[in-house]
Order: sequence, then C-alpha cells, then structure tokens
Amino acid sequence: MECPKCHTLQSKVVDSRPTDNGRSIRRRRECLNCGHRFNTFEQVEKIPLLVIKRDGTREEFNRDKLMRGIIRSAEKRPVTRQQMDSLVAKVEEKIREEFDGEVESSRIGEFVMPLLFDLDEVAYIRFASVYRQFQSREMFMQELENMSQRRNEES
Repeated sequence: MECPKCHTLQSKVVDSRPTDNGRSIRRRRECLNCGHRFNTFEQVEKIPLLVIKRDGTREEFNRDKLMRGIIRSAEKRPVTRQQMDSLVAKVEEKIREEFDGEVESSRIGEFVMPLLFDLDEVAYIRFASVYRQFQSREMFMQELENMSQRRNEES
C-alpha cells in the first residue's frame, strides 16, 4: 500500500478491525520508510451501480463523491467523521437494496435528506439548498418552514 506521505510502497499492518457492521475492515498501517501511520479500508467489491444524472448521462456511483457532499454540508458543524461515514454507508446500502444496477441521482438525495436532517439541521439545509437548487430566498424560507413543521410533528 502506498504511503500518502512519502509514496513508498512498503508498509506493515499495525492493527486490523471490522467496521461498518462487518462490511469492511479498517487497517492501521505504518510506512516502513518514513514511519508515517495511515488507515486503509478493505471492502468486498460490489457490482457497479450506475447513477443517472439530471441531464440523462450515467456515471458509476462514487461513494467518495457522496462523502464530499456530506463533508461540505457539515463543514464547521459538530458532526464527526464517523457519523458521516455511517450516513454514507446507510445511503449506499439503501440504494443497493432498492435498485438493481441503476439509480437516479435525485433518489440518492432523497435517501440522504432525512438522515442528514436527524444528524444536523444546518448541514441538512446546506445540503438541501444544493440538492433542491434553491433559486430564491422564498425557496429557502419554504424549506425552513417545512423543517419547523416536521419538528413539531415529531414532538
């Protein structure tokens, strides 16, 4: 495994443990050249899942792309990396359960929204503003009203 610091290909595994409810293995590694420690994750290779974008083009589902969107939404919020990893894993699991080979990008957003709402309301509204493509203050205010109604219904 390539060291992210010095790019040497020689490293040793210091620790291994299952993560994501046994669906992957986290390995703590140490570079034999510079001593830098880093993590790697091992997962079973899954059948490729295609995402149908708004313009009709298709691209392979990219877990990292989803994670980047969640990270941007939760930036400077009290949301841990572990919570974000868990959210992404739940979304991917749900997609693979419900769809066979292809999923519309809008459906991915629909899976993310309620999980993010429960995690952090500010991160939720940030994600919603991009996902729903808010074009005006009124659209933003309507989403805030919907959030308020949802909270009142849960109480």
